[in-house]
Amino acid sequence: MRATRDIRDRADLDVLLRHFYTAAFADPLIGPFFTEVAGTDLEAHLPHITDFWERALLRSAPYRRDAFAPHGALHSARPLTAAHFGRWTQLWRASVDGLYAGPLADRAKAQGERIALALLRRLAGPDAVAGAATGGGSGGFIPLAAFELRTAS
Repeated sequence: MRATRDIRDRADLDVLLRHFYTAAFADPLIGPFFTEVAGTDLEAHLPHITDFWERALLRSAPYRRDAFAPHGALHSARPLTAAHFGRWTQLWRASVDGLYAGPLADRAKAQGERIALALLRRLAGPDAVAGAATGGGSGGFIPLAAFELRTAS
């Protein structure tokens, strides 16, 4: 069944994030970052990440945390590569597409790709982003839409 309605509110974001994190925690490539490296407690983490996405998409929640810090800590413990961010983006897009369709859903997918590229650039340097987009570098990938966003700016 194809999604027919757009993201509307925090409750929709909660559904989306629970769906996404279920897939991410189970994923053999990125799951260990959540389960082994960070030891993420989803129930404790979810309100903060929902605040982040509510601010990013709905412009209605305060978010004053440092979104980079936990990723920096993960990267210090076990390096995050283009392949990890590419898989995150792939799962994010699939989660959004499986549940929602419309302008906010499209914005969520685009924003996710921009965030993945920004984090990869900040953690691993600009060469990691360029290499990922061309198939070189760390051997990972970033979806084509992310590459197009990067080259458009």
